[in-house]
Amino acid sequence: MELTSMHKGYNVHKFGFYTTIITSFIALITFVIAIFTPPLSGPFCKVSCFEYPFTNIAGRFPRDYFWMYPAIILIICFVVFMVMIQNLASKKMKLFSQIGLSFTMMSASILILDYFVQLAVIQPSILSGENQGIALLSQYNPHGIFIAMEEIGYIFMSLAFLFMVPVFSKFKKLNNAVRWTFIFNFAFTIISLIIISLLFGIHREYRFEVAAITINWLTLIIAGILMSLIFRKRLSKDQSD
Repeated sequence: MELTSMHKGYNVHKFGFYTTIITSFIALITFVIAIFTPPLSGPFCKVSCFEYPFTNIAGRFPRDYFWMYPAIILIICFVVFMVMIQNLASKKMKLFSQIGLSFTMMSASILILDYFVQLAVIQPSILSGENQGIALLSQYNPHGIFIAMEEIGYIFMSLAFLFMVPVFSKFKKLNNAVRWTFIFNFAFTIISLIIISLLFGIHREYRFEVAAITINWLTLIIAGILMSLIFRKRLSKDQSD
């Protein structure tokens, strides 16, 4: 019975180790691809910018959409990543981790739907000459539905990280590093939302969306590395027992 329990623990920690490493790697790859495909509309665009009604974007596919493919994979990894954290929670902290997991599922559902619509709806519609309603849905619209869904999706992601904070002990270095990574994530996300909203009001366009993506993807890169170290220590302990 004890050997079976140890074997299960080994398998869970081994799976957690590879999951967290993969999450960190895919977050890095997605971040790099996104940096090299900046938005060709809105406040950060300087030349060759697309303007309303955004019907002349056919030539930008698939180049401007490449980052969405790894982004979808990243969001799936994010769900598994958070399930692995939830699995570490003690009985006293299960309530917080379950709330965090609930926000994880909300975030993932919104973001995957948002990205998949761009890949499966926008470009085929443009190529077929079906332009009605495209302006509101297009990623090139700096205050469209795509941006709004990303904003709320990444706010929920930050909330998911925040509710996972109690899972980690204050008294262990790696755990403490994860705690503060998640706390800073939420703090920076909310502060950036407040500052950008105060400066630009309802005309913030995609400024907050860019800030939220940057903060959350960097968190996944950093936390993925830290969590892999935590699972590796648990693996070493399993092997020595």
